[in-house]
Amino acid sequence: MKYKELIDKMTLEEKASLMSGKDFWQTQDIQRLGINSIFLADGPHGIRKQAEAADHLGLNESLPATCFPTAATLANSWNEQLAETIGDYLGREAVAQKVNVLLGPGINMKRNPLAGRNFEYFSEDPYLAGKLAAGMIRGIQAHGISACVKHFAVNNQEERRMVIDTIVDERTLREIYLTAFEIAVKEGETKSVMSAYNMLNGVHTNENNHIMRDILRDEWDFQGVVVTDWGGSNDRVAGLIAGNELEMPGTAGETNREIIEAIKNGTIKEELLDEAVDRMLDLIFTTEEVYAKPYKQEFDMEEHHSVAQKAAEESIVLLKNEDQILPLKKGVKAAVIGEFAEKSRYQGAGSSIVNPTKLDHALAGFEESGITMIGYEPGYERYGKPSKSKIAKAVELAGQAEVVLLYMGLDEVTEAEGLDRQNAMIPQNQIDLLDALYRVNPNIVVVLSCGSVVEMPWIDKVKGLLHAYLSGQAGAKAVLRILSGETNPSGKLAESYPIRYEDTPSYRYFPGKEVSVEYREGLFIGYRYFDTADVNVRFPFGYGLSYTTFEYSGIEIGQDGVSFTLTNTGDRDGMEIAQLYVGCQSDSIFRPAKELKGFVKVFLRAGEQQRVTIAFDDKTFRYFNVKTNKWEVEEANYSVMIGASVSDIRLEGTLFVEGTGAPLPYNKEQLPAYYSGKTNYVEIGEFEALLGRKVPVSTWDRTRPLGYNDTIAQCQYAKGGLARLAFRLLSFAYWFLRKTGKRDTANLIMMSVYHMPFRGVSRMTGGMISMPMLDGILMIVNGHFFKGARHFMKERKKLARSTTGKK
Repeated sequence: MKYKELIDKMTLEEKASLMSGKDFWQTQDIQRLGINSIFLADGPHGIRKQAEAADHLGLNESLPATCFPTAATLANSWNEQLAETIGDYLGREAVAQKVNVLLGPGINMKRNPLAGRNFEYFSEDPYLAGKLAAGMIRGIQAHGISACVKHFAVNNQEERRMVIDTIVDERTLREIYLTAFEIAVKEGETKSVMSAYNMLNGVHTNENNHIMRDILRDEWDFQGVVVTDWGGSNDRVAGLIAGNELEMPGTAGETNREIIEAIKNGTIKEELLDEAVDRMLDLIFTTEEVYAKPYKQEFDMEEHHSVAQKAAEESIVLLKNEDQILPLKKGVKAAVIGEFAEKSRYQGAGSSIVNPTKLDHALAGFEESGITMIGYEPGYERYGKPSKSKIAKAVELAGQAEVVLLYMGLDEVTEAEGLDRQNAMIPQNQIDLLDALYRVNPNIVVVLSCGSVVEMPWIDKVKGLLHAYLSGQAGAKAVLRILSGETNPSGKLAESYPIRYEDTPSYRYFPGKEVSVEYREGLFIGYRYFDTADVNVRFPFGYGLSYTTFEYSGIEIGQDGVSFTLTNTGDRDGMEIAQLYVGCQSDSIFRPAKELKGFVKVFLRAGEQQRVTIAFDDKTFRYFNVKTNKWEVEEANYSVMIGASVSDIRLEGTLFVEGTGAPLPYNKEQLPAYYSGKTNYVEIGEFEALLGRKVPVSTWDRTRPLGYNDTIAQCQYAKGGLARLAFRLLSFAYWFLRKTGKRDTANLIMMSVYHMPFRGVSRMTGGMISMPMLDGILMIVNGHFFKGARHFMKERKKLARSTTGKK
């Protein structure tokens, strides 16, 4: 151990105290031994260090910080160096605000378009997500502090996120849901990892020895600290055994006492705690070094704003450009319509919300952009309320213009942490506006602002479509530079856009509503499904247009990689993202038709050409074999493809690859859906054959008493009348608030109360409600009102005495 001498001087109580937070954002300190508290702060796309009362949902304002494009936006840049640059600037700001651990990036897979936190995640592809995350981590940690990659693992829905049990087969887990984390740990060398709220195959992730010990520690050799998501600790001792060092937030010593008791009664050995303390001390001391000498306590806000703008410009995607309507011709008369032009939609909601240092809005930038704006109308109510008068005014303005710039998208309360979206549609009042505008002026360019996939049945009514995603505080100016032609768009989609939500492979299996969610589609998420099952999409993975054109030629495939020539054949300078896909030509083991195995972003001047090489790596030909329980290579011919998107393959060749000689892992006759790739409907028997075990019952057992891991929503089945009444009042409050337009408050009820497990009442209150007090609450819920009330009051008095030190 690195700090054995120091650990030997610590009491058992002091060691245990380091395993949970001092408060909502800080770790415990031990002043007599020179061990200081360190500060953890949210920050996947900007620092959220709260100046006032702490909370986890982004309710209270934080210190001003640069709001960079969200991960969903930055992923469209396909630029590892840009991700590292953003990480670098995030690290500078974290140091200026004296933050030791920056809680990000988030790299969960986009399994389903409606997952409420998709705006915080990079991609549906683990290779792309992992590479960008590794770059960002390197940039953050270059300043001596720690990144904290999250949420480990398979956290792919917000509904019931703290207790939902994710049922997934081992191969899918390894290839799809853990590969990005593997890259973040091995290549990014992240110093900390955040465990997820959910369960995985029946065990809470932070207690799951398989992913925490077997894979993270033993296989990937991770030496850093694992932090719980806030309130995500279930059984503290089981979490410690699995290797989860730090529980956040603090519980006023309650879980520390559980650890001490477990050591005293022999449940765990003190050596296990010592190892966890050693890793914790390493995080504390290494991230404190930067503050031991003079450091910059402020940053250049204008410089950071400029970097945020550059990142946005590289990440915005041009999806449609009929009749070359873009870039806008000089002097063309443009009507600007849509409230998002006046008040930008630039980030998501929840724990990642940033208080920007400054904020660009489109309306304020038109004069500087050189675009001739003849007028502005909001056209719609931001939160979906119909308004015929607003539409009428917008139509009148559109009739006077040569081109209409229509700013559309999703509002802040539709995309928020803690809630999954109800559908994949743009609000109807915006579509009604588009329909009305089209009748008077067909020259419409839509600027779309949202952090996740939407359906576009209206796309035939627009000539231009520029997807800004959630492009941060400087995104509005970045959009104007692309519209005017000052910047040539170079972003490409990091996720597939289906024609209808129902076309997605997880449609029938999302979200898990009661006990569990079944990943029956297996490997076939996103483009892996659409491409293999030959399902048409609106826009394919990797797609994006430019104001210039690129030609691919001269492919050469070797044992170490593939080379080709890329030529800018247009009349503008531009950047092209060339993508390497690999497909195995054998059908002995089911696989997607193509999988991304490399990419490169190349800047070329008009007429310039360049020889480009994309190297193979350890992930190019591998698959996870469930019989040998390790990564193997199948001996076969492989198609090696270079494309402008997954559906636009420009060059192709074949390479024979020697295998590792592993036995075939599957019985083909038992898995027909998986061998066809058509996994949008998989019978339970076939899914069980893939899992190698029975699928657990996915519905609540309404006959048993409610316990720690049951949610407040389950009070509808409680034996206690008071609990049932509380549920009805809660449901009415949610309905009433939505009906009266207070959707953000209604969302808060769902996020922080409705889907909260009972244990969260204790874990998220910083020790104000102890677990024994919670036992009393559960007695009341389960129909023993007087017994429960007496128990609650008795335990409350005990807690008060222990807090004040009175006997």
